[in-house]
Amino acid sequence: MAENKGCSSAASCSRESCEGCPSKNGTPQSFIEECNPFSSVKKVIGIVSGKGGVGKSFVTASLAAAMRKKGYEVGILDADITGPSIPKMYGVHGPAEGSDMGLFPVPGADGTKIMSLNLLMEDEEAPVVWRGPVIASTVKQFWHDVYWGDLDYLFVDMPPGTGDVPLTVFQSLPVDGIVIVTSPQELVQLIVKKAINMAGMMNIPVLGIVENYSFLKCPDCGKEISLFGDSHVDEAAKELGIPVLGKMPLDPEFAKLVDQGQFHKIENPYLDEAIKKIER
Repeated sequence: MAENKGCSSAASCSRESCEGCPSKNGTPQSFIEECNPFSSVKKVIGIVSGKGGVGKSFVTASLAAAMRKKGYEVGILDADITGPSIPKMYGVHGPAEGSDMGLFPVPGADGTKIMSLNLLMEDEEAPVVWRGPVIASTVKQFWHDVYWGDLDYLFVDMPPGTGDVPLTVFQSLPVDGIVIVTSPQELVQLIVKKAINMAGMMNIPVLGIVENYSFLKCPDCGKEISLFGDSHVDEAAKELGIPVLGKMPLDPEFAKLVDQGQFHKIENPYLDEAIKKIER
């Protein structure tokens, strides 16, 4: 997908050292890594945001669980190396094992294949104090060195922002599209624009936006309460020309399933449009 443009001003460059420039002959170099040779992944979907704390892992796991219920073979690559949460949500633990074919992802109760750094650490609560290049290399290893088998969809749960890991995913994995996760605050337009602009730079299609924390439904009267203020996602989506794929509420039942490690049991109808978009 992503391409190395090499010397951006190659036409005016006359130095002999440019002989090795990948753009010299008009053929940009691709950084896409080969998938595990014993695996076949049909579609790669990234879940991103311009900031933290908006629920990317929740949306990632929700989409994966929904697609699994539809009968698809699904995997989750937890690229949030320093803040992995997918194993906790699914109640899975390491150590992950392997063979000559590669490292085996750990299956959740519903069969979702999961690979996360937490599944490789002796102490799941130990902090990951690594520099960017090491983290980026780990993400590439999760793609190339993990025996994913035959997957219809691989969902990539990315860390917030536009730093090393999102860049590595966009450049190294054949990402078919991204879903942007945001929250109702006024800041939403800036956050979404950052994610969209980065995707545009990498030639990655944006499938749409999912808004989290949209409202809290009163358990007594059913009234929807906007705890974080009025939503601005529709305005942002219209301005940017991308669809809104769902608005998810704060739901204590969701949090309960996360704490119990039973996330595969979730029923999340708020993402039905996102599921249809991904299937198409």
